[in-house]
Amino acid sequence: MDVYRRIKDVPIIEETVLTIGSFDGLHRGHQEVVRRVVTTAKAVYATSVVVTFHPHPKTVLMDGEDFELLMNIDKKLELLEIMGVDVTLVVPFDKEFAATPAPEFLETVLVGKFNPSRIIVGYDHRFGHERKGDGKFLSLESDNYGYALEVVSSVGDQDVIYSSSRLRKLIKEGHVRRASYDLGWVYGFDATVVHGSGRGHDLDYPTANFVPKFDQQLLPCPGVYLARGTFGHEWLYGMANLGTRPTFGEKDFVMEIHLFNGQVEDLYDQTIEVQFLERIRDEKKFSSAEKLVEQLHKDKAYCLERIDIYKQENR
Repeated sequence: MDVYRRIKDVPIIEETVLTIGSFDGLHRGHQEVVRRVVTTAKAVYATSVVVTFHPHPKTVLMDGEDFELLMNIDKKLELLEIMGVDVTLVVPFDKEFAATPAPEFLETVLVGKFNPSRIIVGYDHRFGHERKGDGKFLSLESDNYGYALEVVSSVGDQDVIYSSSRLRKLIKEGHVRRASYDLGWVYGFDATVVHGSGRGHDLDYPTANFVPKFDQQLLPCPGVYLARGTFGHEWLYGMANLGTRPTFGEKDFVMEIHLFNGQVEDLYDQTIEVQFLERIRDEKKFSSAEKLVEQLHKDKAYCLERIDIYKQENR
């Protein structure tokens, strides 16, 4: 997949089938749009194109309010390549660009650079200044520029429509297994392993503390999770704790993972991908370290019973 991060770097392409959107999470609804782009482009011997934005428009337009994201741009590009997209344009998004009227962006970028024979968008997508570039706008302009427009209806499971906002809510509430189903990929993020207090070693449950590599990364709610980490091409399973470790009177929020093979010493300063498979329980304060260890034994036993399910799903 060819990736361009500046509009001026994109060569003029003779015929394309394209879509445009932020695609945070690239969930099943987004995937349906991208799949149609890729399959349609192949059918008409055209180039499949995704136009997306970085940073996410809401992080620029919300005037300092925190807006947590489901994925970083590298993860998005990785998944788009796996899906078979030929070209992705990552438009640098700032307040100046946000003032670009939809007609100008359509003429100079979507048509001027990509010559689309078909534009495929989601039912709720809008672009351009004041978000005026919706499906109705694209339909009205289609005759002027000679493209066909396809608007993909909402995609969901029974009465639930897949959406990035719903996914954020699920993850913040700890429903990571359901969120991963809606995403179509297991929720997690790249993280750097850092040194912690060493308390896990004292409990005979050594842990690797980790912090997200991406500052705006959405985090699951505090609690204990069955999790896994990738190290090269190897999956290692374990338990992750997100919280303040109240049994020891601590107040700082930390994230740590105990790997069932015990391997943590060689991970410091390395980048790992941590995936959250399911939430086991709330974080709680125990009356003693011994009581905490008793619970950790139970947590581990439960997790070990569940691992085979995820190993089979990962095949």
